[in-house]
Amino acid sequence: MIYLIKCSQIGGLIMSNQWNVDHFDFDGTVSATVTTDVLVVGAGNAGMMAAAAAAEKHAQVMVIEKEATINLLRLGLGAVGTNAQKRAGLTINKYDLVEYLAAFAQHNVDEGLLYHWANHSAEAVNWVEDNILKPHGAHLRSEPDAMVTSSAYEGFPTENDPTIDDQTFASYGDWFQEKVTDMGVDLKFNTALVELVKTDDVVTGAIVKDLTTGAYLQVNASKGVILCTGGYSANKDLLKAWNPLALKKNVYNDSPRNNGAGITSALNVGAIKDEEPAECIFDRGLVPVGTKTDDMFVQTATYQDWLWLGSHPLLKVNLRGQRFANESVPYQFIVNAASKQPGYLYAMIWDANYGEYAKQFHTLGCARVGFPGYMASAEKLEADTQQYVDKGLVVKADTIEELAEKLQLPVDALKTTVARNNELVKDNIDQDFGKEAYRLTPVEQKPYYGCILGGRILCTSDGLRVNKQMAVINEKYEPIKHLYAAGNDSGGFFFGSYPDRVPGLAASHAQTFGRLAGQQAAAN
Repeated sequence: MIYLIKCSQIGGLIMSNQWNVDHFDFDGTVSATVTTDVLVVGAGNAGMMAAAAAAEKHAQVMVIEKEATINLLRLGLGAVGTNAQKRAGLTINKYDLVEYLAAFAQHNVDEGLLYHWANHSAEAVNWVEDNILKPHGAHLRSEPDAMVTSSAYEGFPTENDPTIDDQTFASYGDWFQEKVTDMGVDLKFNTALVELVKTDDVVTGAIVKDLTTGAYLQVNASKGVILCTGGYSANKDLLKAWNPLALKKNVYNDSPRNNGAGITSALNVGAIKDEEPAECIFDRGLVPVGTKTDDMFVQTATYQDWLWLGSHPLLKVNLRGQRFANESVPYQFIVNAASKQPGYLYAMIWDANYGEYAKQFHTLGCARVGFPGYMASAEKLEADTQQYVDKGLVVKADTIEELAEKLQLPVDALKTTVARNNELVKDNIDQDFGKEAYRLTPVEQKPYYGCILGGRILCTSDGLRVNKQMAVINEKYEPIKHLYAAGNDSGGFFFGSYPDRVPGLAASHAQTFGRLAGQQAAAN
């Protein structure tokens, strides 16, 4: 539950006097007071990097995490100029990349922060390779998977993937936890942030709750507090307040930890946040035929009913059986386009040869078929899809008429759309929506397949406004002393949709800025 009390806007920027996302009934009584130099709130990509960076600077560090484990540390790490990229002979033009990111966001970003990321991203990624991966026999492989085939499909080869054998991913979360523990970081699980403590104009610590015992504790942090709790995508009330369309576009939230506690705690002490929403949405939300978006917002940490094929540029139609957009666009764009269609959801249609089509699409990032990817081959992609055929979420038919009926789509409309699609394939040009010719694929070889898809929100990215020191700022654009934010608690970096043509950007943004925040806090 969330309380929204005395919400206001100062200077056009969102702030509030009282938020309580966890409905804590704290009466001011604490069971004990503990001290540390740096308090990190949240044990994910940003928080773990912040903790390591502060500990490297010889600060005493405590990390609190409301769950029983650290959060998933992302595999694809974006950066510019990493050691892995140098080994691969790969060069990225930093200025082209930053201008792409700024233009993608219509310049509704702090461009200085974009350059700050580009200038420091390699440092963070190299640190992970040298300190976390190499001691365990792993390394990073630079992924040269970007390809420019049109202005709609510009991409950058930013991704670095952890691997041992150059064939599979190496998950490194346990190694990272071992590292920070060896560095002397105090990891406290099942411990939630209740509120920040501010004395005069300085944040001096926080009230936290031990969720196992129910006790409230005061943590005094002499050098600073770093908020790394990961946005608010799990909080339907905050979504209604700040990003209501997200609840209509998305049928799954894949980050159930992210309830907005970090952002709201800072608003309570005078911080400001981004005025407009930003989010990362994947087009892989597989739902039963007949689903209504108003009735479904599933919180899942296990990627429930996640259809990898959903990110491939196959024929996609609205719930009236009509094609409505170029399918060869960033993941989130097709979900955005569907939000302008009746019912917000959409159908994807394909035929028996889809494994062969997947080989020619050259999808980027985690959607690609090939190394190392979860879908390392077309055969794995087909096997992943088949499990949903068996489950009944992907339907199969010998005629388009039968397929339309199973999908509850208008039969005549779908037949017309499929016929038009096949005509465009033969003409080798998409005269309707401009999809690249090599991504046009026919629907003519039975059996035919179809499913209903919606969005999966991985995270919100509109966060607290920060400066280049990762200090949270107030309505006067002045830093709130000793308060920092990183990852999706920090803002100014994204706007609207996530630029997935820069693979690994979200994880890199979190780790790079987490590292900078940890260094800055320790220097106080």
